[in-house]
Amino acid sequence: MTLQPATSGAVGGIRRRLAGHRLLWPTLILLALLLGNLAFHHDFLSVRVRDGHLYGSLVDILQFGAPLTLVALGMTLVIATRGIDLSVGSTVAIAGALACGYLSTAARPGSVATMLTAVALALGVALVLGLANGILVSGLGVQPIVATLILMVAGRGVAQLITGGQIVTVTSAPYKMIGGGYWLTFPFAVLLAAALFALTAYITRRSALGMLIESVGGNPAASRLVGIRAGGLLVLVYVFSALCAAVAGLMISSNVSSADGNNAGLWIELDAILAVVVGGTALTGGRFSLGGTVLGALIIQTLSTTVYTLGVPPETTLVFKAFVVIVVCLVQSPVFRAKVLRRRGTTTPRSHTSPGAAPQQQEVRA
Repeated sequence: MTLQPATSGAVGGIRRRLAGHRLLWPTLILLALLLGNLAFHHDFLSVRVRDGHLYGSLVDILQFGAPLTLVALGMTLVIATRGIDLSVGSTVAIAGALACGYLSTAARPGSVATMLTAVALALGVALVLGLANGILVSGLGVQPIVATLILMVAGRGVAQLITGGQIVTVTSAPYKMIGGGYWLTFPFAVLLAAALFALTAYITRRSALGMLIESVGGNPAASRLVGIRAGGLLVLVYVFSALCAAVAGLMISSNVSSADGNNAGLWIELDAILAVVVGGTALTGGRFSLGGTVLGALIIQTLSTTVYTLGVPPETTLVFKAFVVIVVCLVQSPVFRAKVLRRRGTTTPRSHTSPGAAPQQQEVRA
């Protein structure tokens, strides 16, 4: 039975579209990691309800990956403008330190009003920090890596000053809800991260904001000539990145009911950059993929879970993660795949013909 030309052409078109989709490889890599864990632990993908809450390895990946997802969302928009934000880890630490510091000295730390005041304080300071980064980059022309490196170094010291170099513990049920609570059987942190992702995707894809960000990052000279005010957009994305980092800091400190100015959010900026790159957004700016970033963050968190699940020694954890990330980036690289396929093509046997003989034509059947 032969396929009709129209049918075979349609199938080929679908295959080409799927192969060229930017979310294909991150999705396949995430599924491969999950199935790899399933080979070692047969109940890895099982989700059960206990005491009215969802439990399981998948739920843990989503819950513990929620802060990284938020930081990576803000990083995506910054990278889309050809920038970088190395200060998100320090912002995470400062936000958690401010919130826990306020709650620890409040007269009624368990009240909702006190919790909301602590959250507002942390988000307000994060807004100022993001504004400072944006002004340094857009107003003063400082390179993004240098401007955010200043806050990366100084911010960690500020967080330790706020906590006095100690781990500040709090007892507040409303604050615990942010990172360690449940709502409708789901972890509240996952629902909060999903809501912020949906809001970001709606604003950037249903309005001209996403196109303006991509134009500034893709071709700054052309965007300036058509009248796009790049300065305001740059300030906006750095403020958004800081706010996302602050919410992540609230999640992390809430989950453990304490603030650690030294270790909270340590190196999360590197994981966020890896998540953005694994998700298919180029560091050269321009087009970005929020869905790919979420998949990248889940891949990074699944890697961390895999390390603990397989019992990888702590001294080799970073090496293991780095090796897997390199493999992931190579698999996604069109240049690498083209070279591999070209090398395989050169090894195929060729028909030997004399120099003056015409090549024989082979009959092609459908």
